[in-house]
Formats: sequence, structure tokens, C-alpha cells
Amino acid sequence: MLRLPPIEFVKPRSMQDVLAALTDDPADDEVRLVAAGTDLWPNMKRRHQQAKTVISLMSIPQLRGIETAGGELRVGATTTLTDILRDEIIRARFPAFARAVASISSPPLRNMATLGGNLCIDTRCTYYNQSEEWRRSIDYCLKERGEICWVATKSPRCWAHSASDAAPILCTLGARVKLVSSAGERVIPLAGLYREDGIEYLNKRRDEVLTEILIPADSDSEHCRSTFWKLRRRGSIDFSVLSVAAAVWTDSKGMVTRAAMYLGAVESRPMPVDAMDMLLGKSLGKTLNATLNATLDPTLDPTVGKPSGTAPGEQLIAAIARQAHQIARPLDNTDFTPSWRGKMVEHYAQAALGELAGLPMRRLAPRHGLTVV
Repeated sequence: MLRLPPIEFVKPRSMQDVLAALTDDPADDEVRLVAAGTDLWPNMKRRHQQAKTVISLMSIPQLRGIETAGGELRVGATTTLTDILRDEIIRARFPAFARAVASISSPPLRNMATLGGNLCIDTRCTYYNQSEEWRRSIDYCLKERGEICWVATKSPRCWAHSASDAAPILCTLGARVKLVSSAGERVIPLAGLYREDGIEYLNKRRDEVLTEILIPADSDSEHCRSTFWKLRRRGSIDFSVLSVAAAVWTDSKGMVTRAAMYLGAVESRPMPVDAMDMLLGKSLGKTLNATLNATLDPTLDPTVGKPSGTAPGEQLIAAIARQAHQIARPLDNTDFTPSWRGKMVEHYAQAALGELAGLPMRRLAPRHGLTVV
């Protein structure tokens, strides 16, 4: 049985006490924050992360809860994933966000895990997420005291991949986060919280605390269509080896005014797909729906059939999916082979866009049970 190292566990009841215990010293690894600890505690047991003092955020009331103000949705950082799934407003207004949360781990862990914890979850890698004895046997990697990245041995950086399922869809919806420190507070786009580095993967100072997540009113189901697709070996529990989040905003005539897509688990941060700009000015109803439906081959198996690629809308979807495949850089740092995961980026991006266009599913949609008891 793996055991935690000796630590001092502190449960402050105010943000002032939390901030007083934090410093911005890069060399100070003796103090860590924890919410539910579903990621931190296993990492500390495997000696991935170390600390002499662990400060819990779960006893601070203002960090938890779901509120709506002026249409904007505020979710406290220590709100549990189950509480999010039970919220009827979130399920109705932000269904893709609810789908992403429902895909995370298993019900017992969702009862404990928090949204802030999932957004800040440590990056993952086949060579890192092992026991201490395993890591020592091949020598430590760059992410932990070593001098080499075993995934890309000639690379000067760590290629551990982003493991958050909530981050891609919230980045797609234009969510922001509030960071609070003793020096003040700042609100930044969630996409700006992440770096292309498997070690220093957060753009957050050590003395800052992520306190809340803000989802804009114009990203709800009345203003945009959104979706989330996730690939993993099993239908539950497993971390994703790929996720695709996409959303489109349209005007009163059905013309696309804004579009966004983010890929998860292929880089050290949620990866934006700039090719979504190809949809701007197009009619989601006519170009991507009616045109496609007129050219679908009814003999194709709806779960495995391949698009004909002859209709303008179909070609546009395929072109965006190919661009997503080209920019994705999955490496040999998780389940399945990198080349297959890269190809699945194209297929999943195409499937996600087809869902947004209201097309018949051409492959099996992800099964994320949203029934919460």
C-alpha cells in the first residue's frame, strides 16, 4: 500500500489565511493547495509531488457554489463535479459543459472532485505516472529530477499532455477564471491559464489561488451550439487520450459569426484549432446541413460510414478536420499509438462538427450518462 509522506494538513476558513501562507518564490515547494485531492494525494503517494504543508480550500464557503448574474454563470472553484451535473441551469444552458463533466472518471470521484481541481490537474505521461520504483529503474524523466524527456529524447522541454476534460470545452465557450493573491486579483481567459510546457503548465503564480470560473451569457444554448467528444479505452473512469470541444455562434439569419474548437490530451495545454475561422460567414443551416443531407449515401452505416466529400459543406467540415489533424501533436505518452490518435483527431473533429450541423451521426457518439442520483 502506498502511503502519504508526513505532512502538516491545514484547513483555514478564510481566504486571508490561505493567502498569508503562500509565497511567489519559485523555489518554495514546501506548501501546496488542495481541494478534493483526487489527483494530488495519489501523486504524493507516488512521490511525484512533495510538500511539508498542504492547505485545504474545502472549508472556505465563498469558493463553492453556482450563481447566475446578468446571464453570466459563476462556478466556485471547489464546487464538486456532481453538484455541477445536478444543476438544471447548467444542463439546460451549457449542455456540452455538462457532457464533459459527466465524462470525468466515475461517480464516487465526481462526488469529491472539484472543477478548479480538474482545471489545474497535473499533466500526465506514460513515463511519469508510474510508481517510484518504476521511475527510478529507467532513471527519472525531465518532469521529475531527470535530464531527459523519454517521450522526445532530443527535446529540451517536457511533453506530458493536458489531462483536464473540463478545460477544452470551457476554453471553447470563452470562459474566464479569477486568480486571487495577497497583491490583488485578476481575471483572465481560461485559455490563457495554460502553457505549452508539461512541467510549468499553468500561467499562474505560486501565490495565486483560482477562486472561480466565469462562463459568458452569450455562450449558452440560446446563442451557440456546442459539443464535446472524448476518446479513451474504456467508457468510464479512464483519462482521455483525445477530446474535441467545438462551438459555433450564429446570427438571426443562421450565419456563423464566431466559431471555436479546442483539442485535449494531445499537447501540454488545450490546443486551439484556428481553422474554425473557415466557418465564419457561412450559413450553418444551408451550407453545413441541407447541402450535406442532400448528398448523404443512405446505404452507409451511420456509425462507421465515411463522408463522400462531394458537397461544399461536407468539404468544409473535412478541411477543418484535416487541419485539426495536422496541428495535433500526440506523442507516445499515453494509451494507444500516436499515429492512430492523430488520425482520430480528424475523425472526432469531423464528427463533432457534423453534430453541430445537425447531421446523422456517422460514428458512435460518446456515451456520457447525465443522469445523476
